[in-house]
Amino acid sequence: MTIKLIGYAQSLPTRRVILTLNELGLSYELEAVTEIHTIKTEDFLANKHAFGKIPVLCDGDFTINESRAICRYLVSKYQKNAKTVLIPDNINKVSLIEQYISYELSYFDPPLTKILLQEVYNKRRGEPIDEAVIKQAREEIEKVLDVYEKILVGKDYLNGEYSLADLFHFPCAHYIYTATQQGDIFDTRPNVKKWLDNLRNRDAYKKTYAE
Repeated sequence: MTIKLIGYAQSLPTRRVILTLNELGLSYELEAVTEIHTIKTEDFLANKHAFGKIPVLCDGDFTINESRAICRYLVSKYQKNAKTVLIPDNINKVSLIEQYISYELSYFDPPLTKILLQEVYNKRRGEPIDEAVIKQAREEIEKVLDVYEKILVGKDYLNGEYSLADLFHFPCAHYIYTATQQGDIFDTRPNVKKWLDNLRNRDAYKKTYAE
């Protein structure tokens, strides 16, 4: 049975799941959400996502939501038949991957999201852009990236080998590159830039963004 992904292809959480599907070589059907009211119905809230959010993954009779949880599910179920190892068996490596995933969720994603909300979403909605918010968010992410620059010394990926932790970081960083004026925050840090270039050059990433 075909995996069905309910989401909006331009949303970063949806792209996170699509990247995982492509890394694992899984075929899927994207059920595009283009109207907000479709994910606020009683049926959707009861059976797909209690908070009326996307993405939602339906794999046969099993339904799961929240992008990071979806990605972990896909890896747990399908990685054994895939060429790409996103979560290894070694407990020490797994623990470090979870550590870097926590970094992404707690320190990396929040300031970048603030920038995107101002420079992309507010602009798209015709709302004023708050330069003070952008300035503060940039200062926050600069400090975070200074730490990443040290973490990535002598490494191609956060944990040495490519993993789900690296994948989780990319959608937001890529959007900053392509849709804002803040891409230099990555380019001025050689190790960070090399890391993101490594991710950008993976076949699954090329496939995802070509789609």
